[in-house]
Amino acid sequence: MTSVNRWVVADEQHAAMYLGVLLNQVRLTFAAEDWKGLRQSHFRVLFSVPAEGVSITELAERVGMTKQGCGQFVSQLTDEGYLTQAADPRDRRARVVRRTAAGRRMVIRVTARNLQIEQQWADEVGADRYAVFRSVLHQLASLE
Repeated sequence: MTSVNRWVVADEQHAAMYLGVLLNQVRLTFAAEDWKGLRQSHFRVLFSVPAEGVSITELAERVGMTKQGCGQFVSQLTDEGYLTQAADPRDRRARVVRRTAAGRRMVIRVTARNLQIEQQWADEVGADRYAVFRSVLHQLASLE
C-alpha cells in the first residue's frame, strides 16, 4: 500500500489526503488494466445515469462537471456504445441519456473490480475494521 508518509509531514496529514491516496490506488489499478480506453471519469458519468434516463444538464450537476464537459463525456460514451441519446418526448430541445446493454454490463464489471479492490483492503486491515470504515464513509457521504 502506498504510504502518505513519503510526501507529507505527519502533522499535515488529513483524511482528504488519505482518501486521495486510496483513490489514486484505484485509478492506478484501473489504468494498468484493459478498460477499452475508459477512465475513472468515464465511469463516474456512466454510473450517474439512472435507468429512466437523465438530461445532460442534470447529469452534469450529478457529477460536478460543466454541461459542455459532461456533454463531451456523453458523446464519447455514446460513440463507444455505452450510452444512447434521444430527444426528450416532454421537451424536444432536451436530450435524454440512457445506458445501453453494453453500458449496463460495464457498470457490473467496474463494480465487481471495485469490490475486489475493497476486499484487498479488508484483507489488509481486517473485515470488521473495514466494515466500520465503509459504514463511516457511507454516512459521511450522506448516502443513507
